[in-house]
Amino acid sequence: MKTIIFLVALGFLYSCGSAEESSPADEKVAMNTTVTLTDAQYKTAQISYHKLETKSISGTVKLNGKIDVPPQNLISVSVPLGGYLKSTKLLPGMRLTKGEVIAVLEDQQYIQLQEDFLITKSKLEFAEQEFERQKELNKSKSTSDKAFQQAKSEFQNLRISVQSLAEKLKLININPRTLSENNISRSISLTAPFNGFVSKVNVNIGKYVNPTDVLFELVDPTDIHLTLKVFEKDLVKLSIGQKLFAYSNSDSEKKFECEILLISQDVSADGSAEVHCHFAKYDKNLIPGMYMNAEIELKSNQVLAVEEEAIVSFEGKNYLFLKQGKQTFEMLQVELGVKENGWVEVLNSSIFEGKEIVSKGAYTLLMSLKNKAEE
Repeated sequence: MKTIIFLVALGFLYSCGSAEESSPADEKVAMNTTVTLTDAQYKTAQISYHKLETKSISGTVKLNGKIDVPPQNLISVSVPLGGYLKSTKLLPGMRLTKGEVIAVLEDQQYIQLQEDFLITKSKLEFAEQEFERQKELNKSKSTSDKAFQQAKSEFQNLRISVQSLAEKLKLININPRTLSENNISRSISLTAPFNGFVSKVNVNIGKYVNPTDVLFELVDPTDIHLTLKVFEKDLVKLSIGQKLFAYSNSDSEKKFECEILLISQDVSADGSAEVHCHFAKYDKNLIPGMYMNAEIELKSNQVLAVEEEAIVSFEGKNYLFLKQGKQTFEMLQVELGVKENGWVEVLNSSIFEGKEIVSKGAYTLLMSLKNKAEE
């Protein structure tokens, strides 16, 4: 008897659990896609119709990216011989003029180099005179060939040394032609190589810098680029020389004209590639690293399109209403392409071609469907 009671109770619990699992409250009821209006509703809705039309739509591709600087316009400043930084006024973002002094360095090796150059230059003058003297004596055999060759070798070696030391002086911006014992200096000046601005400052006053150390990074902004990220599906729509307009998030009204210079053929793991563009006109407000948006107008194509007001959105999808009877309408999902001037390309046009599509009053029909589903 106890066994029978236990089985009955177990069956009762199982039936209750099954009822809870299949409760209609937990199931999502699909909304009916057909709606029929009463005479009064139809009159109030003021519904009008149209069919798909062939339109010439160019459309646009919207991209984003940032301003970049090509390697040839990004200069790293260093000192070939090293030294102690005596003074500088540079700060990141500061604008520079070509030839402007950007830093002063000092070191005893600068003095030594100038000394070596002047002494060697003096020796060269004596060696040149001795060479000419030995040359004349050798013609009359008043001196040996060995003495003449020694004088010649000494003269050539010193000439090489002077030229080598002169080039070293040029590396630290000291003019060997104007250098004399009266203007030997323990410091050297670094000057801006172009009109631009400072990107980075890596040193402070008093610090010793090695020849391999980068003191500053300077940017020549006259040839800055716009690097955009484009997804694989849009790559075929772009071409070299194509025009576009870029704008920043802070000022979307101010647009900068650009031209596509290079389209990368390397698609990354996320399905995107880089497109490099050149600004038609430089603007000082365009700063490397700034994020930009861009709109590229595509070539016009003949497509089947629908008026934009005919499209309704529901739960993240787009729909059109087709006339099925006098006051009966069916809602069908539509796949959209590019849009222009109030018309939108219909990608799955075969479903709607030749049929009457609700243009005005579509949202009234959608509300009727939703109200019907909630009853």
